Amino acid sequence: MTAAGRAADKGADQAAGKAADEAAGKAADEAADEAADEAAGERAAAAPHREASNLLTDLFRDSLDGGYAAAAKRRKASGRPEPPWRRRTGLGARAIALALFGFLLAVAYQHVVAGAAGNSQTRADLAAEVAQRRADADKLARDAEGLRDDVSKEREQALAADPELLRLRDLEARTGLARVQGNGVIVTVSDAPAAVDPVTGRVDPENLGRVLDRDLQAIANALWQSGAEAIAINGQRLTATSTIRAAGEAILVDFRPIARPYMLAAIGPAGIDKRLADSATGKQFKRFVENYRMVFEIKARDGLTLPAGADPGLRYATPPPSAPPSGPASASPSPSGSRR
Repeated sequence: MTAAGRAADKGADQAAGKAADEAAGKAADEAADEAADEAAGERAAAAPHREASNLLTDLFRDSLDGGYAAAAKRRKASGRPEPPWRRRTGLGARAIALALFGFLLAVAYQHVVAGAAGNSQTRADLAAEVAQRRADADKLARDAEGLRDDVSKEREQALAADPELLRLRDLEARTGLARVQGNGVIVTVSDAPAAVDPVTGRVDPENLGRVLDRDLQAIANALWQSGAEAIAINGQRLTATSTIRAAGEAILVDFRPIARPYMLAAIGPAGIDKRLADSATGKQFKRFVENYRMVFEIKARDGLTLPAGADPGLRYATPPPSAPPSGPASASPSPSGSRR
């Protein structure tokens, strides 16, 4: 074979090998593309909710569009300085935002301060009005007591020779409508000191040693059982129609508030203090003193003076007016077969 023939065969072999390589590479690329498409389809079909979840995650994590970040990178890579007007605009915007935020804080602070001052003033006005009304009520009560004394003096002068005057005085003393004097006992009861947390320093709102209205009721009943003839609580005389009630944390005697310490003064026979201390109520309150640190003291006292009670304002029952006589009632026939 000549040299020209060998060269031609060599060229043909090279061309055939190159064509075979290109065909094999193209087939491999098509197979890889098909496999990638199939894998992507399988992933999309297997987890469609994952794409939505990733989209929301990306939205909250990268709220800025990617184009802005790319533009910032290009500007930084180019080395061009930021325009002065843009820096001034940014500084101005921040200054305006800070000023607006400070203005809002100032307005809120002024609103809170003004509201607190108004609330304090309203509270002070209400307290002053309550104190004024209480002073007016006390003055009216003293005026009523003075007028009652004047009426009693005039009545005694008019009934000086009447034997019923002594009986009338005794009834007034027993019913609490007259001032009385005599020897007796004073019982002082008050709340226990509030417990304070040693760590936080806060006062415990639940005070088991606080005096309640039923405590005063129990002591008053024990005094009556011990022989008391007249009782007054913080100057309020108890009568047959008196009430001891609670309104929130306040205690009312005949609808008038009383303050601690509560002092129950009673006039009675000698030894009333010992009988009260030995009674079941006295022993119970001694246990309160030991367990809850409540204040409870019994002291005999001579020369006590108890004021008269408030006018009970009794109402008297009257028989109803007699009905006009009616005609004779006719007997109604009874149904047949019935028994009367």
